[in-house]
Amino acid sequence: MAFDSLGAFIAMEGHGPYVWTCYGVFFLLLGSLVYWSLRQRRQVMVEQRRVVSRDSTARTGAGQPATGASFQRVNEPKKSRD
Repeated sequence: MAFDSLGAFIAMEGHGPYVWTCYGVFFLLLGSLVYWSLRQRRQVMVEQRRVVSRDSTARTGAGQPATGASFQRVNEPKKSRD
């Protein structure tokens, strides 16, 4: 092992304050980025639900739920060979 004790590991031969400050800043920024990303995602999802709800209400009329796509086959009339 490179260090004799836990105290020596934390002190890192005098470089400990710099090293642990860097780790602290890194994890603080990483946590902030994760928090900001989740918050931003939540806001975008709420906004998109609002847009979809508004669009479906505008298309179908107020108070009527939007109908989903029907996957029925459309049969075209056969052309005659005249």
